[in-house]
Amino acid sequence: MIDDSTEVKAIFNKIAPVYDQLNDLLSLGIHKIWKQMAVVWSEPDYGSICLDLCCGSGDLAYILAKCVGSTGQVFGVDFSVEQLRIARNRQPPLLGKISPIHWVEANVLSLPFADNYFDCATIGYGLRNVSDIPLCLQELYRVLKPNAKAAILDMHSPSSSTMRWFQKWYLDTVVVPVARNLGLTKEYAYISPSLTKFPTGQEQTALAYKAGFVNAKHYPMIGGMMGILVITK
Repeated sequence: MIDDSTEVKAIFNKIAPVYDQLNDLLSLGIHKIWKQMAVVWSEPDYGSICLDLCCGSGDLAYILAKCVGSTGQVFGVDFSVEQLRIARNRQPPLLGKISPIHWVEANVLSLPFADNYFDCATIGYGLRNVSDIPLCLQELYRVLKPNAKAAILDMHSPSSSTMRWFQKWYLDTVVVPVARNLGLTKEYAYISPSLTKFPTGQEQTALAYKAGFVNAKHYPMIGGMMGILVITK
């Protein structure tokens, strides 16, 4: 969810009040499982310093905070001030002690962090909305420590024509009508065209290697409609 585009920023500021509810409704709550998977693959340890880019309302940041405990730190970064406001004000759905979460309004194309700072990182449904994906991956590489891992979760356009048809049907007949009832037709209609421009899993691994990562593996899920890119510095 981070890009210098005024239009994209306006979209995420506008949908912020209903973003979590719509994610729950439109994925039948399964997005929470995928986010847990992304956090696990980023390999946070107790006491780690973690980065959640395109953090939105904070789902992955709060999961990371639980993993690293009271001695770790989590930085949630987004360019949407409204999404960050919700993230700051939500009640953590967790038991026990969690690490501090620092909410940072910033652009992923120019992160306000030192080189080799973070032990791991996540991006949930954000890379697809970045205006310069190669530069975003370069910045991610810069701020990660050597051997650190990042897991990037996002929607994809499936390679199977049957799955592409199903995805388009679902977006057109379920997602957009629900959004229309909330006055958010334009904001959610952008999803389908964004998928056609998003690099495939194979293309993402190539971009990660070009950015300097020593290992990159893309894991497709639910017929290729979703995927997680796991990269190691």
